[in-house]
Amino acid sequence: MEKILIIAGPTAVGKTALSIELAKQYDGEIVSGDSMQVYRGLDIGTAKVTTEEQQGISHHLIDVRNFDERFSVADFVQLSSALITDIHARHKLPIIAGGTGFYLSALVDGLTLGGDEYDQDEAIRVKWRNYLQDFGEQELWNQLAAVDAPAAQKIPVSNSRRIIRALEVYERTGQRFSDQTQAKTPQYDALIVGLTTERSLLYERINQRVDLMIKAGLIDEAYELYERGGFEFQSGRGIGYKEFAGYFEGHQSLKEAVEKIKLDSRHYAKRQLTWFRNKMTVNWFDLIQNPEQKADIEGLIAGWL
Repeated sequence: MEKILIIAGPTAVGKTALSIELAKQYDGEIVSGDSMQVYRGLDIGTAKVTTEEQQGISHHLIDVRNFDERFSVADFVQLSSALITDIHARHKLPIIAGGTGFYLSALVDGLTLGGDEYDQDEAIRVKWRNYLQDFGEQELWNQLAAVDAPAAQKIPVSNSRRIIRALEVYERTGQRFSDQTQAKTPQYDALIVGLTTERSLLYERINQRVDLMIKAGLIDEAYELYERGGFEFQSGRGIGYKEFAGYFEGHQSLKEAVEKIKLDSRHYAKRQLTWFRNKMTVNWFDLIQNPEQKADIEGLIAGWL
């Protein structure tokens, strides 16, 4: 079974720097596990690694899509699997670096694509969100109960997000959500190194990172995407871009847009941590407060290799 090293965790904890350091140390190549860094031109808002920062290490799955193209978890699994095989054929270590939890789970565990976290068609999602706004939670739940009673029995009326996911799956695939399987069949010998830190410190780092993005030209980058109609596509719905829509349209201040980016980024970091802790077997380290744990990471990798 092919080995892959995964550097996971929430945003702003140093995954990029560690992955490059380990790639240099263990003769590795890096495959981005981030769902937004695939888009050309979206550099600042996605914290895309620069050529200088790459330090000569090969990076993959960066700048492989135009802003108006979709990139799904199925695309990620297909492309990254081919890359892993190719990297191994050159006797190097594949290192997956990034924070999109479902992408990593789908790759490692061979999940059935099409379950509740699959990237559904946006038109279907919007339709059910509008239905929720017009008719309320109970009527939304009734719609699910009519087409998939077993799923409805397991999902509380108040969990509208999951209800919408179930309705999306049914409408897109014609199969009941309750019949979808997410059986895990490990595809790789994966070692997962997770980076994290104390919550208040993490949030402070996220806020600082957003401020640095603004200084680096994020507003101009987002406006260029907006002007090209990118906010109508998957690329424009990423954190760091979508929050500017109100500002560009003249009914929100720049300060409000920036604060919304910080808030959404903090919420995303919290969801990332929840995913990794509940869905994957992760070896956690805090290199921000305990940089000496780098030696523990090296020892863990050495034993695994």
